[in-house]
Amino acid sequence: MRRLTRLLTLLLVVAVVMTPQLGWTRAGGGASMGSRGSQTYSAPAPTNTAPGSASPMQRSTTQPSAPYGSPGYRPQQPSMFGGLMRGLLLGGLLGMLFGGGFHGFFGLIGFAFQIFLLFMIGRFVLGLLFGRKPAMATGPSMYAAPNVMPMGGTTPAPPVAIGPADYTAFEQLLQAVQAAWSQHDVNTLRMVATPEMVSYFGEQLAEQTSRGVRNFVTNVKLEQGDLSEAWAEEGREYATVAMRFSMIDVTTDAAGHVVAGDANVRTQATELWTFLRVPAGRWVLSAIQQVR
Repeated sequence: MRRLTRLLTLLLVVAVVMTPQLGWTRAGGGASMGSRGSQTYSAPAPTNTAPGSASPMQRSTTQPSAPYGSPGYRPQQPSMFGGLMRGLLLGGLLGMLFGGGFHGFFGLIGFAFQIFLLFMIGRFVLGLLFGRKPAMATGPSMYAAPNVMPMGGTTPAPPVAIGPADYTAFEQLLQAVQAAWSQHDVNTLRMVATPEMVSYFGEQLAEQTSRGVRNFVTNVKLEQGDLSEAWAEEGREYATVAMRFSMIDVTTDAAGHVVAGDANVRTQATELWTFLRVPAGRWVLSAIQQVR
């Protein structure tokens, strides 16, 4: 029993330590980040491409009561909860692994139950503060053909009309962002994304450099997409689009050896990308959200 307990503990330690490696996988690293104006903390309408609910924003410079760029806008202060809980969990697990900590296997179960309760309570509170029940998207051709994004969804007033040229721009931005990410080309990222998104990408790229790895996302193809919502506010236009795309996603070490992914196997991802533009301007990436 002691050996099994230590093995389970070691696996949990590895899982905790390896969590930051999410940043190695494609632009955004599988996280939810960025700003959607006054809709930042409201759930985008589900679509056929992304029928699940969107994950709440994990990082955003937009305060819940103030849209991006508005007079009440203030950068969001980083939360200590995630880092604190990870530190406590990691410390306890290591202590158990080397003879202290949770006082045996049943102690570990009790601790895990406490963490689960804290997570559920926090999720409930955040849901009360920021959540809303999303409305299902409506509109023609809910099952989009490859590279076709039909209009649908509920849109805050005033709505913004999205046409074929906009859909083409969204697909091109998907490919451009992933290409610039793969090349560590921050200058190009500044041309296709907001300064906020560029700062997040820059942090993730710096982490790759620090760890001696590099993520390459190539042969990106939009498989299906549809519009969740599009609206205008504060002199800006926004469009949130659900996109399912495939790619070759590999991570290599300093010697060029593949440490994650497979250069011969395409992977798929479904995400909600929000684009921003000023009237008569061009679209840029403003947010990425994961689908639960």
